[in-house]
Amino acid sequence: MLSYGSVCSGIEAATVAWHPLGFEPEWFAEIDRFPSALLAHHYPDTPNHGDMTRLPAMVLAGKIPAPDLLVGGTPCQAFSVGGMREGLADPRGALTIKYVELADAVDYVRAGQRKPACVLTWENVPGVLSDKGNAFGCFLGALAGEDCELQPSGKKWPDAGCVYGPQRAIAWRVLDAQYFGLAQRRRRVFVIASARDGFDPAEVLFEREGTRRDSPPGRPAQEPVHPTLTAQGGGSLDDREAYVLESEGVRRTTPVEWERCQGFADNYTLIPWRGKPAELCPDGPRYKALGNSKAVPVVRWLGQRLQQTLSRLQ
Repeated sequence: MLSYGSVCSGIEAATVAWHPLGFEPEWFAEIDRFPSALLAHHYPDTPNHGDMTRLPAMVLAGKIPAPDLLVGGTPCQAFSVGGMREGLADPRGALTIKYVELADAVDYVRAGQRKPACVLTWENVPGVLSDKGNAFGCFLGALAGEDCELQPSGKKWPDAGCVYGPQRAIAWRVLDAQYFGLAQRRRRVFVIASARDGFDPAEVLFEREGTRRDSPPGRPAQEPVHPTLTAQGGGSLDDREAYVLESEGVRRTTPVEWERCQGFADNYTLIPWRGKPAELCPDGPRYKALGNSKAVPVVRWLGQRLQQTLSRLQ
């Protein structure tokens, strides 16, 4: 069994994806009210420690376990056009470096316990690869254990690559949810990294044969693919992802349709909220939480690949 800790947990796509694989969550870290309420509703036995910046000290003090896996998607708004691309100058972007500090703390404790280093999975929007402050290079340099940020060979970082540094081996790749069985175009950068002996993250992210996950698998032409869901969806007519055109006219998409686009079960986000029963849960926070989430089938595929790779090292 593999244990994991989750930061910027949101509505826990990782737990939905990894529970069938036998992975066990040790703790979550989420501060937003609606996702936190959802975590308490669905996973009452897993503690939510809130502010992720407190976690490194808690791990070092032995207050929370140092898990096998660390998973998170530090806030992507800091790297996207929608967030004005303020990069690491934005406090939300600086959480990316806090993620590295947490990984270092987990590895330090695990070394003292004579356990192999943790494996971390990180997710962000593709805009991080062209961030004007080279946020991705800062992240790679910190993960790898280098003294300075790494620089891309061109004007931006490529959609896939590997770095083997003095502290960790790292691989990254842009994956699109539409090639994992979902009717949604959703390109995201996924990073796998670890200091574990013999572990090569490229084995997780890159297939040597079979279906590629960054190219079309031959989906029938009549099957529609939804635009990328965003946290702002469900609001105004400017939010194109909130509406669909049908023969009867334009209608608003439902939260259930968004859940399906992300790979969640129907009504997964329909929870008791602010003292009212689940059937009175408003749509707004459901749209926002789903728009911020990872796509479940993508995370499940990563979990399966991690499981296979780590089993070969035992």
